Amino acid sequence: MTRQRFFLESSCLRALAVTATMGATVFALQACSDDEAVDEQLQPAVGSGNTDGSSRPISELPFVDATSNAQLLGELLDKPTALGETTALQIRMPPPHNQEIASSLVRVIGDVNSPHVVFRSDALVQLGLIRKSPGPEFFTAFVTLSPSELDTIKRNQDQIASGAFGQATTTSVVFSGRSAVSRTSFPAIDPSIFVPGGLTPVNHCPAHPASTLAAWGQSLFITSPSVVLDNTRTWDPCSGAGIQGGVWTFAHLIREMAIGSGSTAEDFVKNWLSLWLNTYVVNNDTVAARTQMFNQVIQPWATASGVVATLVTDSMGVKSVNLTGPLNLNIAPFRLEAIVNRIDLGTTTGSGGGGGTYGTVTGTPVTAGELRFIFGVVQPNPWGGGNDATCGKKLFTTIFEYGVPGTGCKFVVNWAKKWAQLQAFPGFTAAYLAQLQSMTESVVLHGAAPTKGNQNAINQIRTNEVQLQFPQWELREFTLTNEQPLAGIDPPANGPLRKHTVAQTPDDARFSFAGGDPAVNPFVNGPVTAGLQLPVVLPTKCDSSYTVPFLFGAPVLPGFRGGNALSGPPIGANQWLANAAPATPNGICARHVFSLNTCHGCHRADSGTTGLGGSTQFVHIDPLSTIPVTLSKFLTGGGPGMTFNVNDTQFGAPAWPFADLDRRLQRLFTVFPMTKNLVEVMKTFGPIPADIDPASRPDLQIGPITDFATLQKVIDTRAKVAGAKREEPVDVFRSVDVFTD
Repeated sequence: MTRQRFFLESSCLRALAVTATMGATVFALQACSDDEAVDEQLQPAVGSGNTDGSSRPISELPFVDATSNAQLLGELLDKPTALGETTALQIRMPPPHNQEIASSLVRVIGDVNSPHVVFRSDALVQLGLIRKSPGPEFFTAFVTLSPSELDTIKRNQDQIASGAFGQATTTSVVFSGRSAVSRTSFPAIDPSIFVPGGLTPVNHCPAHPASTLAAWGQSLFITSPSVVLDNTRTWDPCSGAGIQGGVWTFAHLIREMAIGSGSTAEDFVKNWLSLWLNTYVVNNDTVAARTQMFNQVIQPWATASGVVATLVTDSMGVKSVNLTGPLNLNIAPFRLEAIVNRIDLGTTTGSGGGGGTYGTVTGTPVTAGELRFIFGVVQPNPWGGGNDATCGKKLFTTIFEYGVPGTGCKFVVNWAKKWAQLQAFPGFTAAYLAQLQSMTESVVLHGAAPTKGNQNAINQIRTNEVQLQFPQWELREFTLTNEQPLAGIDPPANGPLRKHTVAQTPDDARFSFAGGDPAVNPFVNGPVTAGLQLPVVLPTKCDSSYTVPFLFGAPVLPGFRGGNALSGPPIGANQWLANAAPATPNGICARHVFSLNTCHGCHRADSGTTGLGGSTQFVHIDPLSTIPVTLSKFLTGGGPGMTFNVNDTQFGAPAWPFADLDRRLQRLFTVFPMTKNLVEVMKTFGPIPADIDPASRPDLQIGPITDFATLQKVIDTRAKVAGAKREEPVDVFRSVDVFTD
C-alpha cells in the first residue's frame, strides 16, 4: 500500500498559503513539514540503549537544532518571472527514485500527465535567476507569495500558540519512516525577514498541538464509549443499547455501500461473507476457504434475525447459503470499536494497481486520506440483551476504510481543521458529537464519490481474524473495484464487494523460514534498496519508496503480490526474512522497511505485536478487550511521550522506536502540479528527466538534462504551456512511504 507521507500537524493549518502560477498550476503549502530535521552526526549509535519491548520517554531522544537543516526555504525574486511569479521556493530533494536522472539539472516529478517540474538551485544561480542556493541537493519551484499570505502565517502561528486548537507545544518529534528519531523545535516565520535574496525557512511550525491522550482520543483514534456506544448514533449487539441503523452502525454503512450494486443491502452483505465459504484465486494466489464463517457469523446472525440458514453444496462442490428470509442488518454482529482519522494517508494520482489508495511511487496525493470505522465481530448470548461479559467477542476485526471525497487545497485544509477543532472541544460534548457525525456522513453516504464503485467512497474493507481457523491468523481485502493483475489495473466497478490482493505483501508461498526465497531476496536487494533515502543512518534515518507489484522476477513470476496474508503456525510469516540482504545500514534498512510494511510484519514481529512488552498480539486494536479497546504499543509507544522499542527481527539490532499515533499527529503539507503539455514539449528537447519507472511509460525516453541551454529551454517552455490554475494537495518533494495499516 503506497502511502504518501502526509502527516497532520493538527492545527498548523494555513501556516503557509502560497498561490503560485507554475505554468498551468498553483503551488501552495498548508501547514508544516518537520520530517528529517536531523543532524546525522548527533544521532545515537545502533541500538542506542533501547531494549526489546521497552517503552522509553521521547524526551530521551536527542534534541536537534532545526535551523541547521532546513528542508524548504523561500527567497523573493529580484523581478517576477514571465508568468508573474515572485518567489523561489527551494526544496531539499531526496535522491531520485530513478537513478538515471541523478545528475539532471531538471526533475519532472509525479504523474507525467500532471507533472511537477523543478530546477536545480545551483544551476539557477549560475543563470542569474536566483541569488542564492542552499546547496546541491536543493531544487527550486517558482511560485507567488503575497504579503497578505505572510501576514496570515503570523496570525495562524499566534492562534495555534494561544491554544485555540488544544494544548500547544513547541517541541516536535522527528520521524524517519515510522521510527521516532529525534526532537526539535522551529522558529516562528517572521514576514519582515522575507526579502529579496534572503533565504527564509518556511516549512516549520513553531507550535503545534501536544500529543496527549485527549488529542489522540478526540481527533485521531476515537475509542471512547461516548462515541462508540453513543445511544443516538450506534447500536450495541451485546446489550441492545442505542439506536438500530444509527449513523455509526455497520448497518448504515452497508446500506449506503449497497446502493447501486444491483442487490439489496441484505444480499450484499450475505454475498460478501459467503466469499469465505469457497477457495478462490487472487493474482495466482490460492486463498483457502474458511467455512467457519457460516457457523460462527452467518448462521448465528440468521438465527437472531428469526430465519433459518442452510449451507448448501452443489454438484461442483461450490458452497452457498440459503436463507428463509433476509438477515436483519439492524442487529448485525459487528460492534463499533473505533473511528479513526487517517489524514496522513493520501490517495495518489497514477494509481497502478493495489486498489483503493494504493498508487505508484510517482503518484501524488489528491485527497485528505482516509476515514475508518473499526468493528469487532461478536456472537452475543443473549443477542442484544446482555452485557460485555455475554458479548461473545471474537478474535476478528473488520475495518471499513473510506477515501475522504474531495480534492484541492481548500478542501484538504478544511477537513484537517475540522479534526483539529474536535481536539479543542472540552470533551465529548453534544457539539463534538454533532460535528463528528457531520464529518462522517459527508464521507459514507451514497453519492459522495460519484466516480467510484456504487458511488461509494470506500477504498477497501480489510479483515484480520484467527477465529475462523485457529491457530492461523489471516488478513483479507475487499473492494468495489475490478482488479486485473495481468493488465496492471484496478478500475472502480459497481456491484458486489470483490476479493482483492493485500497491500504491500507478497504471496505467502514466497515465504521461507530460511529467508531464501528466489523472489523476495532480489526484491529487497533490488527495488526496496534502490528506493532508500540515502544516506541511511540506523535507526534514525531509514525509509524507502517502492511498491510490491502484482508480478516480479526474472523471468517474471506470476502472483508476487498475495491474495491474503497468513501469520502463525502451521505456515505463514511473522516477518519476512531476506538472507541475501547484507548486514550493512542499507541492507538492514531495506529488509526492515519491506517486512514492517507487509501485513505480517505490521501485525506481528516487526511491530512487536506479539505480546512483546505487554503489547497486543496480531492486532493493533484488541477485540477481546473492554471498551475503550486496548491499542498496541506500536501505536501508542506505551503512552503519550513514549516510544516502543522493537529489536530488528533479522539482524537483532537496531531497536526500532515506534510511536505511530505521534507520527500521525505531525503535519499537513500541500503543493500543486503543471499541465501534461510540458512533457510533450520537452520530448522535442531530448530525454525527459522523469522520476518514474520506465516500464510505466515506454513511449518516454528517460534521461538527465545536464546542459544549461536545454535547462533554459525548459524554463522558457513553462510560459508556453500555462493554463488555468488548479489546486491539489501533494507531497512530491519527498519519497512516498509504504504503509499497510
